[in-house]
Amino acid sequence: MAVMNDHSLSTRSATTTDLDEVLAFWKVAAEGTSISDDSDGIARLVERDPEALILAEREGALVGTVIVGFDGWRCHLYRLAVHPDQRRRGVGSALLAAAEERFTALGGRRADAMVLDGNASAHQAWRAAGYEPEPQWSRWVKHLAE
Repeated sequence: MAVMNDHSLSTRSATTTDLDEVLAFWKVAAEGTSISDDSDGIARLVERDPEALILAEREGALVGTVIVGFDGWRCHLYRLAVHPDQRRRGVGSALLAAAEERFTALGGRRADAMVLDGNASAHQAWRAAGYEPEPQWSRWVKHLAE
């Protein structure tokens, strides 16, 4: 991953040593929870695809995350989260640039993002990055395990 123009901000792939910190970070920076927001879920993610979880750091501190999934056909973005004290300082843009760079390198053609309907500030951030909702689609889910 590249260091961004802000020399104090960098992005990199998470390692297994980062996972507890990421889970704690999401409690502060991410809205809502996922069934996979636990040590086993995040460890499986990093084991399965070591480049899927991208971290943003400023001066050594975790300030943002995004999960960048590619299944060979579609590019999926999850858990774009920026620490509340770091919002509107380029962290989200840096994470999305790293994600889109990865998708392009893998041959991806279109990225989609999971965004909570009620998270208005996230809607603004995604729109500013060039993303827009597709109202004709709904997400259908089935929990496979409790």
